[in-house]
Amino acid sequence: MFAEERHQRIADLVSAQGRVGVNELAGLFSITQETVRRDLATLEEAGQLRRVHGGAVGTDRLTRSELSLSERQTQRLDEKQRIAAAAMALIPHAPTASVLLDSGTTTAALAERLTGWTPANTGDELLVITNSLPTAASLSTNPSLLLDIVGGRVRGLTSAVVGARATEQLGALRPDIAFIGTNGIHADFGLSTPDPVEAATKTAMVRAARQVVVLADASKLGTETLVRFATLEQIDTLITTAEPDRELAAALAAAGVEVVIA
Repeated sequence: MFAEERHQRIADLVSAQGRVGVNELAGLFSITQETVRRDLATLEEAGQLRRVHGGAVGTDRLTRSELSLSERQTQRLDEKQRIAAAAMALIPHAPTASVLLDSGTTTAALAERLTGWTPANTGDELLVITNSLPTAASLSTNPSLLLDIVGGRVRGLTSAVVGARATEQLGALRPDIAFIGTNGIHADFGLSTPDPVEAATKTAMVRAARQVVVLADASKLGTETLVRFATLEQIDTLITTAEPDRELAAALAAAGVEVVIA
């Protein structure tokens, strides 16, 4: 196989898988690890991937890479709906209950289902607190819900309310359950997101809630982004769409996290 053909296949693998390993590529192409490293260096210079310890990742996996809300709304729709259905089953059934909804497209899929929420018994109340402008607008159409929106600065890229005022308000709350989105969940690094200010708001949410449920499709598993906002030990449940790899599964088990595959 010519080097140019091999380079194209490596680039295709990175695009499809998000990450490739040096050992994996050496075995696949029957070449030395040194040759693999030269190939990866060539592809990095061409802007087709980014080298990391033990292999390479796609350029969209850089720690500060982040798509806009509108871009993410069209991706992995089926997975998000499956996660939302599983999360809906965790909504408390009680005369009075409170739920905290993070910003993001997966949590938005749960909010979409909550627009049809009705009380199981006359007089039952469900308070939904959110820092997401689109989620608040969506939920405002359901008169059966009580709705609070966190105040603060709006981050344009994600339409999330963030900043010192938001974190201060969250620190004074103790909701029954928080549904949190994440850009990455990693065995060592925990949960992370690219923006420091939004990370601080997520940290406040995690600390506030009595129960923390993370909603993350399979693309987030094993991924690290710039800022950690929670450790695995701080979450109770992960709802995702694929079995985590061995390392992440072991770390989740050690942290006592329940994993739900939607």
